[in-house]
Amino acid sequence: MAINLQKGQRENISAPKFTIGLGWDVNSTSTGTGFDLDASLFLLGENKKLVSDNHFIFYNNTESPDKSVIHSGDNLTGDGDGDDEQIKIDLTKIDPAVKEITVVVTIHEAESRKQNFGQVRNSFIRIFNTDTNEELLKYELDEDFSIETAVEFGRIYNRNGEWKFEAVGAGQREGLEKFVSIYQ
Repeated sequence: MAINLQKGQRENISAPKFTIGLGWDVNSTSTGTGFDLDASLFLLGENKKLVSDNHFIFYNNTESPDKSVIHSGDNLTGDGDGDDEQIKIDLTKIDPAVKEITVVVTIHEAESRKQNFGQVRNSFIRIFNTDTNEELLKYELDEDFSIETAVEFGRIYNRNGEWKFEAVGAGQREGLEKFVSIYQ
């Protein structure tokens, strides 16, 4: 049975191969322009910086150099139930230099489309065992991010040889570029 996390809560990930599923719906009272939310991962070393530029995983770079992280690609609408984007992670292949994986969701062209996370509902991140499809944990964003265009959903980190997930839920207004500048 999956563990439903609260903001700030941490939990062990008990599977060496797992998939991150991200989902969202758009409020019916949105701007009328299509919403394109993008999931991105930053694979960080001990210094909290990208191991290399190729360790920034997003719709234009869908695989880590060691093939331990594979992004499903860009969902341009978020239509339908369930996961809108998925990222598979195989910890048995991951570069030992990677100590943390930050999971971020941003709104593509948010400023020009006048969009923010206040217009998005039912946002969640879940982690499930890739081999068995058993859902291990889930974190649903329940805050109203009325001015934010980017949200750090969570982070996966290695502590004493064990991989854990922390539900973060921190938003900001400066889009993906802000996260890139923090982690580069």
